Amino acid sequence: MADLKQLVLGRKDVQDFGDTEAEMPHDLMTINMGPSHPAMHGTVRIVLTVDGERIVRSDVQPGYLHRCFEKEVEHATYTQAFPYTDRLNYVSPMINNCGWAMAVEKLMGLTHRIPKRAEYIRVIASEMSRMTDHLTCIGASAMELGAFGPFLFFLKAREWFYELLEKVSGARLTHTYVRVGGVGKDLPDNFAPELIALLDKTEPIIVEVETLLLNNKIFRDRVAGVGAMSAETAIRTGCGGPILRACGVDYDVRKDFPYSVYPEVEFDVPVGTTGDCYDRYLVRLEELRQCIRILRQCLRQIPDGPVMVDDHRVALPPKRDTYNTIESMIRHFKHIVDGIKVPAGEAYTFVEGGNGELGFFIAADGTGRPYKAYVRSPSFVHLSTASALIHDHLIADVVPIFGMINMIGGECDK
Repeated sequence: MADLKQLVLGRKDVQDFGDTEAEMPHDLMTINMGPSHPAMHGTVRIVLTVDGERIVRSDVQPGYLHRCFEKEVEHATYTQAFPYTDRLNYVSPMINNCGWAMAVEKLMGLTHRIPKRAEYIRVIASEMSRMTDHLTCIGASAMELGAFGPFLFFLKAREWFYELLEKVSGARLTHTYVRVGGVGKDLPDNFAPELIALLDKTEPIIVEVETLLLNNKIFRDRVAGVGAMSAETAIRTGCGGPILRACGVDYDVRKDFPYSVYPEVEFDVPVGTTGDCYDRYLVRLEELRQCIRILRQCLRQIPDGPVMVDDHRVALPPKRDTYNTIESMIRHFKHIVDGIKVPAGEAYTFVEGGNGELGFFIAADGTGRPYKAYVRSPSFVHLSTASALIHDHLIADVVPIFGMINMIGGECDK
């Protein structure tokens, strides 16, 4: 094709304006991306300074969804705090429930007294929640890059898990199912065959989405080599979960600091090599398969027995007793109004959340309410790396980088 400039200059009716590219103004521009932007999830605003399409500076502002978890729980009993934990990572809330319960149980010396069946139920609920988290992240990130099919397939599968969890807890999303000392109630009838059937349906959908995206040129061009992070940077900034493992760091709380019944099940920890968005996608995809592997083992191994510790300090009396004996009615009243009396002290517990290490610190003063509480929320930690990750990338690259960070607004709680 002939040079466009020569074609223009060859026309006598066109004036020669010289080298217009060199004479164009070349100032940096400041633009807002979000919070009213689909890829920013309505809660995050990024002030970008760009040189053309290339980002030279950014200010990531996460503060558009205030949950105030750490302040709210100071005015709630230890049991009333569970609904607040649901609303931290509201995509995988069961894991939040477990982390809070474990912190209170550590203060009360109940860690090794939780019934085995309750521990298995907690792991089952947590792994189902981990799957809903990864299904949402991969599906939504693909959709934001134009791949609408994987979004529909994975969100359909996610809905199946939500429906089954609703049968367990009575709530579709914010479950408030776990309790200090166990879980609120046993699994419903026919839960095991329903979950097995659901896992059998989900496995081919994972293969289908993998086939659609794995070697898709458009998808790979948008994510491969984009937002890469070194292992050293990931460790230094406190990253965890799929983001850390995508950098090649083999760290998973379930393996390195085993808790509950995770030592009794076998699973692998997938790791990447380059730490880019493509590796984050691959790690989450493989973790879906490992979740299914854990769930199948738990269903085979779960024992019969109680689902709440036999300790009047934490367990509510049966409803029939509450309505028919004065002792049980008083115990119920004190439990609800005054809360579980937790001995004075401090405790920190951490679990493997959907996005990495999720920790709860509690300072107790001997009353039924926490004196102070702190949540080590992975989304807040990971979002703090966004500015460095998008530096020197194009504006369009913000979408896959932010998507694969998988920021959950409720966890950005500071």
